[in-house]
Amino acid sequence: MKKLTAILLALVLVLGLAACGGTTPATTTTTNAGTETSAASGKYLGVMLGTNVMSLDTDLATDGDSFEVIADCIDGLMQMDADGAAIPAIAESYDLSEDGCTYTFHLRDAKWSNGDAVTAGDFVFAWQRICKNAGEYAYMMDEIGNIKGAAAIIAGNAEPDTLAVSATDDKTLVVELEVPVSFFPSLMYFPTFYPINESFYNSLEDGTYGTSPETFLSNGAFALESYTPGTASLSVKKNADYWDADRVQLAGITYQVVGSSDNALTAFKNGTLDVVMISGNQVASAKNDSALSSKLTVTGAGYMWYLSFSQTEKNAQGGMLANANLRLAISNSIDRESLVDNYVMDGSLATYTAVPPQFAASSTTGDDFSADQSMFSDFVGFNPEKAQEYLAAAKTELGVDSFEFTMIYGNNEGDEVAKVAQAIKAQVEENLEGVVINLQPMTKAERLDKMQNDNYDIALTRWGPDYADPMTYLGMWITNNSNNYGFWSNADYDQLIADCTTGAYISDYDARWEAMYKAETLVMEAAVIAPLYTKANANLISDGVSGIDFHPVALNRVYKTTTVG
Repeated sequence: MKKLTAILLALVLVLGLAACGGTTPATTTTTNAGTETSAASGKYLGVMLGTNVMSLDTDLATDGDSFEVIADCIDGLMQMDADGAAIPAIAESYDLSEDGCTYTFHLRDAKWSNGDAVTAGDFVFAWQRICKNAGEYAYMMDEIGNIKGAAAIIAGNAEPDTLAVSATDDKTLVVELEVPVSFFPSLMYFPTFYPINESFYNSLEDGTYGTSPETFLSNGAFALESYTPGTASLSVKKNADYWDADRVQLAGITYQVVGSSDNALTAFKNGTLDVVMISGNQVASAKNDSALSSKLTVTGAGYMWYLSFSQTEKNAQGGMLANANLRLAISNSIDRESLVDNYVMDGSLATYTAVPPQFAASSTTGDDFSADQSMFSDFVGFNPEKAQEYLAAAKTELGVDSFEFTMIYGNNEGDEVAKVAQAIKAQVEENLEGVVINLQPMTKAERLDKMQNDNYDIALTRWGPDYADPMTYLGMWITNNSNNYGFWSNADYDQLIADCTTGAYISDYDARWEAMYKAETLVMEAAVIAPLYTKANANLISDGVSGIDFHPVALNRVYKTTTVG
């Protein structure tokens, strides 16, 4: 946590910057401190994926496994070092204006895998495309990155070329922000901000970009070798033309989707895979096995698992879950400690806050934003008596005595997910008389489709932090946000978030921090979600494998310095 806190302190908002106006330059130059190593060892690393990679298009990808593979193959302006800090990638350096609102990135000599030079125009094209298409992660451009013009384009009220991102020449990219965002450089290693070769993209048939090695270009450490959307396996190979190729020692990575912890352990024991994630009884088994215990490493995954409730009349018996007391009843009927101790069993943490612990720290105190997991004990916890009181109030308010809901969950997101779903059903039905939870397993893609199209009652789902600030979670519950799957709306909440991102608190760090707590309190008081647990990964790593960088934010695994002995 000391190291994590140090990392996060480098990423939080800078004090004292007002809304953007002038652009007088004050140069801030960064240099690449990466270590050069010998040529590739000629070995491939076998790595487990938890879910199928459905898309390598940065406009369409929405899950951590897809982001990992994309980041293997494409460099953004910045990259993550071993400690998670932003260091140069395609941008060799950058200048920042005195008001904190204009970034001028200076690009290094780098090539796409077809031999084309990587240009500033490739970033302009990709970012305009993200805004124009207004996909699930487009909000990173306006609500988080605060890039001038992004909001209007995403809303369909302006043309993409009005985005305040320009290429003054092939090696110079200028980005104008509405307000200062001091963690903006760290956003640049997130795949939403990666470039796309415009001429290559335009040469493809519509809808085919990123669907095969032939329709995808790399400028990163690895090039796509084999891939079909949704397939159970894919591979990448070392990119000999990568600008930092001397640092990459792996010949490549072979990925294999493994849906169960038992199969993951078997694949590791028989040498099929070098890096796997296990959970449940397999973790206990590995700890008690002298041949495996030394190979077990627990790392923070960052993801928070939670229940999302549809609050519209389309679902849940005509919108019964719009009743806050009913949601509070369900939340307080769940024994989270039992979930992590008896079903997940991989070091995951029972969680009682809307922002999970261990990823966002205060720049003034160094304290974890969510260190106090009891701060919302009046609204969330395992308290069957209180749950029954909430249920009685809901029954009175709604005029009904029984409820029957369907809970959807992914059947290809790890076998512990099904166990957790079954445990939640049992706990809710035991502690809440008259409430029935039916379980509906499906693929992760089907679950996401149902949530995005408001076709569900309750969903067992997860969210991982895209950047090291509480807003990566709190931003989800803004009215009409694309990730607000419960369709909850609260004007006071919206105003607090606006004040934290573009308004009154943007230049007062401590006030912003307190405002985010106020916003989180509104979420917890209304049980907009029921937080369950913050995921850890119990990794088994073969002897001789070293240099995998694990991160709880943005990109969970990075292999640029990985070696196989």
